[in-house]
Amino acid sequence: MKGLLDTVAAGRAALPQTTGYCRGKSMKKIDRRAFLKRSLSIGAGLTGLSAACASAGPKNILSTERMGVLVDTTVCIGCRNCEWACKQAHEIPTAPIETYEDKSVFDAMRRPDDKALTVVNRYADRTRPGVSHAVKVQCMHCARPACVSACIVGALSKQENGAVVWDTAKCIGCRYCMVACPFQIPAFEYHKALQPRIMKCDFCFERRKCGKLPACVDICPVEALTYGPREDLVGIARSRVRRFPKRYVNHVFGEYEVGGTDWLYLAGAAFADLQFPKLGQNPAPGVSESIQHGIFAYFIPPVSLYALLGVLMWISKHNPKTDEGA
Repeated sequence: MKGLLDTVAAGRAALPQTTGYCRGKSMKKIDRRAFLKRSLSIGAGLTGLSAACASAGPKNILSTERMGVLVDTTVCIGCRNCEWACKQAHEIPTAPIETYEDKSVFDAMRRPDDKALTVVNRYADRTRPGVSHAVKVQCMHCARPACVSACIVGALSKQENGAVVWDTAKCIGCRYCMVACPFQIPAFEYHKALQPRIMKCDFCFERRKCGKLPACVDICPVEALTYGPREDLVGIARSRVRRFPKRYVNHVFGEYEVGGTDWLYLAGAAFADLQFPKLGQNPAPGVSESIQHGIFAYFIPPVSLYALLGVLMWISKHNPKTDEGA
């Protein structure tokens, strides 16, 4: 009995993890605090033993000092160097950087996948013949991520520095994060029979821990990507729109969409024409949580059922009244 209870207790709680930062010369400003403790209710999601616990969503700590990136699509030249640098940083097989000069890839819209965590698309301007817009696409690192909320085992988490990261040790491969994401970003390694992973931009989490810039920001030759505290980036974006009203549409995408994202965009054309989804200001987890909790609040998987039956049988076998009746 003690072994069974110990097993259940171990599955219902995960130890909080903290990590620090090392400072590097390549970054102007880095986070000043270590990661705060986070709590993950893994066992409740797996076993379904408690409806109240199963209904509790993961906790995310949002720091006002978290970092972000401002993408100015009016500056982007579509060189695709960011695609190459991203693969290099994440040890994803890639061709030499010279091959990224091939612009035929712009003939069709592309989405990030398990082999490319970021891609650049090009769209023709509907109002100005001969003008086009290059747009970099990757995880938006939402303030309140739907993928984090949908994950029933806490494999995805929103870190204090702004990154939404994935933990392979916790993932069970349910792929609810893929369904929940309003930007359709997480990708699954379907081609791997053993230990497939969920793949998405992790905001160069490991690089930034050691004071380095995100790989895509570091390599951009025209500084279309600006890295810094999110609050400062919002101010910079608003200032550009105010100073150059003919250059930009009066909208900072990501400032309010789905509760705000840590990657922000400026554009010279309507965002709908650039294939950005039309989203409201309410955080996406409001939808995903209701679906997730409705499914799991009263669901008991077979493993839980067998464990519960085992406990009942043990109690029944060692009940004094039962022994006396025998």
